[in-house]
Amino acid sequence: MLYPEAGLAGMDLLRHAGVRVVFPEGQSCCGQPARNSGYVEEAREVARAQLDAFPGDIPIVVPSGSCAGMMKTHYAHLFEGDPDQPRAIAFAARIHELTAFLVNVLGVTLADKGAPVTVTWHPSCHSLREMGVGDEPKALLRQLANVTLVENSRERECCGFGGTFAVRQTAVSTAMVSDKLASVRETGAGTLLSGDCGCLMNIGGHAEKVADGTRCRHIAEFLMERCHGG
Repeated sequence: MLYPEAGLAGMDLLRHAGVRVVFPEGQSCCGQPARNSGYVEEAREVARAQLDAFPGDIPIVVPSGSCAGMMKTHYAHLFEGDPDQPRAIAFAARIHELTAFLVNVLGVTLADKGAPVTVTWHPSCHSLREMGVGDEPKALLRQLANVTLVENSRERECCGFGGTFAVRQTAVSTAMVSDKLASVRETGAGTLLSGDCGCLMNIGGHAEKVADGTRCRHIAEFLMERCHGG
C-alpha cells in the first residue's frame, strides 16, 4: 500500500524476462501483522483468503522477504489442526522471493542503461533467515555495468523495524535504525537498496527525520529503472 511502485516494478521485471504475470485482485495482507500481535484466529482468516486467491500450482512471486517468509515458513503452523493445513502446505511450497526467483529460476541477464551510481544493500531479517536469500540481489546488481555496489560491514544487522516492535519498543528501535543508517553512511553510497518495504519505510523515515540525505529504494524499482535507462 505504501510502495505500490515496488510491486508494479516487480511485475515488469518478470514480464521483461518473458513471464506472463497473473495478479489476483482478491489478494490482500499475508496475515503477519495479526499473527505477530497474537491474533492467531484473525491471521488464519486473512491467510485463508490468500489460499483462495491463488489456486492452482503456478509459482507465487513476492517482492518482499517479510511477506514471503510468513507465507512460506509459517502458514503450515498457522493452520495446524485445521482442515486447510494441506492446502496451506502446498501453497507455501509455491512461494518465491522476487530476486531469488529472477536469479535461481529464470536466470535473468540485465543490461544497464543508467548513469553511474553507487549503492549499498540492506537485506531484511526475514529474507535472510526465513527465505534463505543470500547473494541473489547482489548478483543482479553486479550485472549492471554502471552500478558500484559497496558492501556494508553491518549489513546483516536488523534495522529495528519489526512491525509493532518499532511502536512498542520505540527507544530500542530508534537506536537500531540509527546504527543501521550510520553504517550506510560509512559506505559512502548515496542510495540504499532493499527488498523489503518495511525496512525501507523504517530506514527511509529515519533518514528523512534526521535529514541524512540517503535515498532508500526497493530493488525491483531500481532494477527496472536501470533496464529502461532511467
